[in-house]
Amino acid sequence: MSAPSGEVDPILVRPRRLRVSVPMRRLVAEHRLHPADLVLPAFVREGIDAPVEISSMPGVQQHTVDSLVELARECVAAGIGGIMLFGVPEHKDARGSGADDPEGILNVATRAVVDAVGDSLVVMTDLCLDEFTDHGHCGVLAQGPDGSVVVDNDATLERYADMALAQARAGSHVLGMSGMMDGQVGFVRGVLDREGLTSVSILAYSAKYTSALYGPFREAVQSSLTGDRATYQQDPANATESVRELELDIAEGADIVMVKPAGPHLDVIAAAAAMSPVPVAAYQISGEYSQLVAAAERGWIERERSVMESVMHIRRAGAGIVLTYFALEVADVLRRDLA
Repeated sequence: MSAPSGEVDPILVRPRRLRVSVPMRRLVAEHRLHPADLVLPAFVREGIDAPVEISSMPGVQQHTVDSLVELARECVAAGIGGIMLFGVPEHKDARGSGADDPEGILNVATRAVVDAVGDSLVVMTDLCLDEFTDHGHCGVLAQGPDGSVVVDNDATLERYADMALAQARAGSHVLGMSGMMDGQVGFVRGVLDREGLTSVSILAYSAKYTSALYGPFREAVQSSLTGDRATYQQDPANATESVRELELDIAEGADIVMVKPAGPHLDVIAAAAAMSPVPVAAYQISGEYSQLVAAAERGWIERERSVMESVMHIRRAGAGIVLTYFALEVADVLRRDLA
């Protein structure tokens, strides 16, 4: 029976009561961001004596080893959970020799960062050949049965093992296996364990999709790639396939699994969170960063709110760890809001 005219129906449900004020909304929030959830991707370049701006990623730089160490100290001061290092070498070749050279830029930088902040920050390293090869692919090239050039999956695993040992010996806490080769996690885990490097973790880029949004990153690492990586990265049309990839990496010993790019694949992040017994990460990639920055620079969106929303969406989808170029910015907002 409805209430008499002019009276409020006593059974009317009013969800707005929980939205009436900032303290109320904060109290009932279902998800929260914390600086410790964030990982900052960072680039270190060989042969420069001062940081170099990346034109397609305003506010992001290619660092010297010294400036990278200072950036890592900023991460510690901000309470950020980790830093992911990418190397930009002066010289490249077909097999990516610089990747496992102990004096290669990534391994030198890793030692410097670990020595400076390794007790206060999780130091991660990108374990992939694309930054180091003159062809820009994530593996070793070979001739296929039809005469075409292909990425040789199994030969690439051997190179990944060499990289893994070099990075682990340089002090990396977490190896970010981003190449999307079949069997890469199990192969590298086995090599690490046989060498007694059992405490080094593997972050598997389990659901890494081919995407046009990688463009700014390729400038950042000065990629030599022509064409695409569609024969080993996932097709954006597929979602169920990602669960298979996740299951395989977990079975092979991945300590953390990741979805990349994050924003376009929130459904995949949610699926990963629902089935994974290990932590789930997601990478808000360069193109996602650059889109937000460019729109904000033009006054089309409000930068701070848009950035915070974008990272919260990733967190709400189920990612416990978010790699984002906004990490320091987000941490600053969170710290200010709590002050």
